[in-house]
Amino acid sequence: MANLHALVLNCSLKSSDETSNTQALIDRSLEILKSKDVTVDIVRLADYNIEYGITDDAGEGDDWPQIFEKVKAADIVIFGTPLWLGEKSSVAALAIERLYGASGFTNDKGQSIFYNKVAGVVITGNEDGAKNAACSILYALSHIGFTIPPNVDPYWVGEAGPGPSYIEAGGEDHEFTQKNIKTMSHNLVHFARMLREHPIPAEGNTME
Repeated sequence: MANLHALVLNCSLKSSDETSNTQALIDRSLEILKSKDVTVDIVRLADYNIEYGITDDAGEGDDWPQIFEKVKAADIVIFGTPLWLGEKSSVAALAIERLYGASGFTNDKGQSIFYNKVAGVVITGNEDGAKNAACSILYALSHIGFTIPPNVDPYWVGEAGPGPSYIEAGGEDHEFTQKNIKTMSHNLVHFARMLREHPIPAEGNTME
């Protein structure tokens, strides 16, 4: 059986030439995924020109179609987002809208094209809002067809008010966060393998 493939959509507002606290936490998950023979592709969405709209292709100059091809090829999709004013980033919202634009696409069984893919979310910030952002992202992904395993929302947030973020604050030593990044990683792999071997039957859930 072919190895699983994971796609990370890093929704930081920073381009890839800048240090991302969100990526630093994601990297802990990727260490585990790679140890489980999962191949990984990372996309820093801020590096691309992604047009607005509920569509799979906004036309000339829109980079989303090439990103969407990676989504279609993935068994595991991990959203990574920082928090701003207690919410997921605007880039994360944009990516979800674009995925929703393809929610009418189907697989060869007539199910949502996102069936038999699993998803999780990694969140960083220096104030609260992680659970709110996780609820928003994971509900949206579930609604369009992704399977959401249990406990796939690891996060790190600092104390109230301005302060150091994940890297500067030593988040890699935070026991709760590191326990949950481990749990997410293992559960994503377990469910992805389960769905690879036993896909969701096309009974009562086709879009035709």
